[in-house]
This record gives sequence, structure tokens and C-alpha cells, in this order.
Amino acid sequence: MNRNQANKAQVLDYWAATDSASVEDLAAVTARYLPENFRWKGPAPLGEIKGPTALAEQVLIPLKQAIPDLTRQTHLFMGGQSVDHVGEDARDAYWVAGSGYLNGTATGEFLGIPATERPLRIRWIEFIRFSGDEMVESQLIYDFVDWFEQVGMPVLPPSRGIAHVYPAATGFDSVLRDAQPAQDTELTLQLGHKLLYGGLNGFDQDNLSSMGMADYFHPNLKWYGPGGIGACLSFSEFEQWHQQPWLVAFPDRKVVGLESLFAEGRLLACSGVAGVRATHTGPYLGQPATGASLEISGIDFWLRSGEQFTENWVFVDMIDLFAQMGIDLFARMASLRDRNGSRG
Repeated sequence: MNRNQANKAQVLDYWAATDSASVEDLAAVTARYLPENFRWKGPAPLGEIKGPTALAEQVLIPLKQAIPDLTRQTHLFMGGQSVDHVGEDARDAYWVAGSGYLNGTATGEFLGIPATERPLRIRWIEFIRFSGDEMVESQLIYDFVDWFEQVGMPVLPPSRGIAHVYPAATGFDSVLRDAQPAQDTELTLQLGHKLLYGGLNGFDQDNLSSMGMADYFHPNLKWYGPGGIGACLSFSEFEQWHQQPWLVAFPDRKVVGLESLFAEGRLLACSGVAGVRATHTGPYLGQPATGASLEISGIDFWLRSGEQFTENWVFVDMIDLFAQMGIDLFARMASLRDRNGSRG
């Protein structure tokens, strides 16, 4: 078994162990799988957590206490060696990545998000970095804005795109348990590098066509954005519903300093805790321009079919993004919760 395959097997074991562990055993399970120097970089308001015990106590145990029947559904799973990095300790590092839903019914609160009688499908994405054979870092986003919407507490205007759409890949088994052809991996990585550092960074702040995105995305693109943005089910919808409003708000945004960029077979993955930098110079989702300099945290998957990407799964830490604009989306949620005074 090569290194990437061994890493993927280790992550699947770790997820299975934490998913099945009781609340009482979670701290011991995380300590068994993770080293003491492990760093967990989560979405706002959780932020960075150091060490397996703190991760269990601050995130995993409260989440399982709030949603006792929580089960993991994995839509995407892959691994590979990154061609990008931030910090010398991460140079050429191997990563394993996954995404899907956490399913369950909340019988208690988590971070103040109220209990609900309706089943939840909480979007999650996690990238785990290896050093040798140890998992040393995790970058994870829960889609809190979508979660708020599911319990009847929308904190942003209605999505331009289609809400609550985040499926598995269409006609393709995107849980890559087996090794993939090296030629496919190389083609995917080449296309992804051109998209990120050529196309996306080629915007002339005037015309969308300056990026040449049609070269990278199929006309029937399926683009699955986070809560507040929604899904776009064609390339034209992607331009109209997401890209144009995004570039009006952040015309100078640039992809910089990704922690990871890797491929396996036809899947591409990248993560950046501050991977995009921008200035907020136009209105966005109801928030007027603030002039704030932003560092945007995002994590993505893409599926390549032939010479273009046909699907793109996108996570953005919207809580952190709006906090940099001076807006506390958790406070908005809490205000709606207190005003409603009832279960979702």
C-alpha cells in the first residue's frame, strides 16, 4: 500500500472511531489517533484548537451531545501530495480530504443553535494534513449559515442560487478508496492550477470574460455554493448568481497562499484558511461596502470530465467573512432564536 492509500485508510479509521464513540469515550479516541501537537483550524466562532483533548472537549463532545444520533455521510473522499503550501513544515505535504453531510436531529443546542424537531443535514468538509504517518492538522468548515436556514433562522437575504443543494458527484463514484490513474491525476492538477492562478487571478475588474472561465467550466456546470449563496446549475447561472455579485463586492480579490492544492484521479482539492485576499468595495448579500481588507477562508473540490470541470463543491467560512465586515451572524441567529422562542 502506498503512502496516499495508507493515509486515506487512517483517516477513514479515525472518522469511524470518532463517529461511533460515546460521549464518554471521545477524548480517549481522539488521543489515540491524533498527536499532542495536532492543530484543528475550524470555522468561526470555533477558530483554531490545539491538541486532541481540546478538540474533543470543545467541538466533538458538544456536537454529539446536541445531536446524539449524528451520522456521517461522505460524498467526496480523496488524498494526494500538495503542490502548494503555507509554511515550510507543510511543503510537499500529503493530505486527505472529505466532504458530505452530518445527519441527525438536534435535541440540544450547539453554539447556541437551537434544538429542532426536523432532521438536519449539516454540510461539512475536512482536509487533514500528514507529517510522516501522523495526522498533524485539520482544516474544517461546517456550513453554519445553511444550518441556520434549516432551523428557520436565516441570517442573510434569500440565496440567489438554489438553497440546500449539495449532492454527491453525478454519475461518478467520488469516494476514492482505490488508487487512481497517475495520468488522470496529472491532467486534473494541471487544469486546476491554470484555473486558480491563471483564470481566477486574471480578472481585469471590468469584464467577466477576462478570466476565460468558459475554458475551465463546462456549460452545464453544477456549482454547489455555501449557505447564503446557493447552488448554480449551469455556467450562466454561476456567472449571474455568484460570480458577478462576488466580483462587484470584491473586485481585487486574489488567490494567494493556499495551504493545499492536490488531485487524485479526476478530483481536485484545495484549501486556504486565508487563501483569498480582497477589499470589500461593493455591496454583498445586503451588506454595504466597508472598505475592509479581507482574508477569506475557503475549501473546494472540483470534478474534471475531459478537459473541463463539470462540478464544483464550494465552502466559504461565511461567519468569519461577515465578521471582517463588522457583522456577527451568530448574534443575528441568536436574536432570531430569542424572538421566536420555540424549537425549529
